[in-house]
Amino acid sequence: MKVLFIGGTGVISSAVSELAVKKGIDLYLLNRGKRADLFPGGAKLIKGDIRDIENIRKVLADYSFDVVVDWVAYTPEHIKADVDLFKGKTAQYIFISSASVYQKPPSYYLIDESTPLCNPYWQYARDKIACELLLTEEYREKGFPVTIVRPSYTYGKTMIPFAFNSREHRWTLVDRMRKGKKIIVPGDGTSLWTLTHNTDFAKGFIGLIGNMHAIGHAFHITSDEVLTWDQVAKLIGKAAGVEPNIIHISSDFICTISPEQTGGLLGDKALSAVFDNSKIKRFVPGFTSTVPFSEGIKETIAWYESDPARCTVDEEFNKLADKIIAAYESGLNTASLVPPRHLSGGGR
Repeated sequence: MKVLFIGGTGVISSAVSELAVKKGIDLYLLNRGKRADLFPGGAKLIKGDIRDIENIRKVLADYSFDVVVDWVAYTPEHIKADVDLFKGKTAQYIFISSASVYQKPPSYYLIDESTPLCNPYWQYARDKIACELLLTEEYREKGFPVTIVRPSYTYGKTMIPFAFNSREHRWTLVDRMRKGKKIIVPGDGTSLWTLTHNTDFAKGFIGLIGNMHAIGHAFHITSDEVLTWDQVAKLIGKAAGVEPNIIHISSDFICTISPEQTGGLLGDKALSAVFDNSKIKRFVPGFTSTVPFSEGIKETIAWYESDPARCTVDEEFNKLADKIIAAYESGLNTASLVPPRHLSGGGR
């Protein structure tokens, strides 16, 4: 089976790429060739920028693929370009959406694929919803062979997952812990969350590649392990050999001080996210997650520590965290601040 991954070297996709090669898939990766360290041996590189559509059209002119997976499509414009590029030229197109598309706040604690798609807090999620709607219409009206996959918070050796941390310099969280600095856990720390190791995600995803029964369907693929954010913080601390100094601050307070956190918190991590994986297990018999977070995070910490150059610290994030903590500890009331217009306050 000949498969094209657009992207393929990210946190999630790199694990799928590696497993695909092991499974004997004839895998091609279309990307700019900047992540040689995460490029799987046995795959073939097609070098190019998917945003330069006219050039990519020429680059792909002599290729055909049984399955195309776009790991880096974020807006309806990206989807329109893909549909135009691959219609009639592939038997399956897999769009990587996001579990953040699900209703926020949820009306029911357990999320399945029939949960409404609605996220008024996060533009990223709203764009993914728009992509899904466009693809669903293409499937229903024109037979475009789409499968939609919605990853939740998925990590691997290169990512330390947490509710409030630097996005570009993930080691910052561990550095704060080891220096005894306070780390912010949004809310009271009891929100339930699902963290999925990328190798577990890959096992479910690989069963959808070339699965014609999956066309026209949407799936999420997550671990069945459920943890609170306090538990996550303590497990990261344990892997790093330290007891974290946790401070609980409401998400609304954080977002009032730093409105740019609104999408990732109120539109995602401030609320519980527990998933029903019955559907992916029906379509991919035998799929199960086997990497508990306590083990996965040990591997992640070890990967960072194996090369000090990876252990970079985001001082701008540290300043922001310290600013939020200082404001909270000073007794500053969010009512005295000008909140984002769509926030109503509360203790999330």
